[in-house]
Amino acid sequence: MTRTFNPELDLTLSRIIKAPRLTTWRAFAEPALFEQWWIPAPMKMKVIEMALRPGGALHTDMLTAPGTQEPHLRACYLDVTEGREVVFTTALAGGWRPVTEFFLSLTAILTLEDHPQGTRYTAHVMHSDAAARQKHVDLGFEQGWGTVANQLVSFAEQLATSRPA
Repeated sequence: MTRTFNPELDLTLSRIIKAPRLTTWRAFAEPALFEQWWIPAPMKMKVIEMALRPGGALHTDMLTAPGTQEPHLRACYLDVTEGREVVFTTALAGGWRPVTEFFLSLTAILTLEDHPQGTRYTAHVMHSDAAARQKHVDLGFEQGWGTVANQLVSFAEQLATSRPA
């Protein structure tokens, strides 16, 4: 499906990862690996549920203190193309269940494409209106999502050298 970037509603970032696409995919698909890069350091997180299929839940918690967890992300996968793309929304929970309370409603399209240096990672984050987009900017989209993208780069490159795909 072709997706159009609307600069009034959407935010995007991209990184080149010097690792094979399928190695980078493992960082998305394996909960123990996902936990190592999906939240800005020094914070830590725990995957509570990761059902990587349309309608499946993505539920993560932040580890705020020893033995203490707080909600981080409640989302529903809308589409998954193994090895290539993950689409999720925070407007739904697993099983397509509507949510009544959420921090920020968005749909994220995370794409992995082959690139001459390895993999191009693109995060395309869609919002319902310009105010929601601006709220995400004000909350630190570039810092938060950018930090996580940089962590993915480092993590996938290290993974590629330690355990090739």
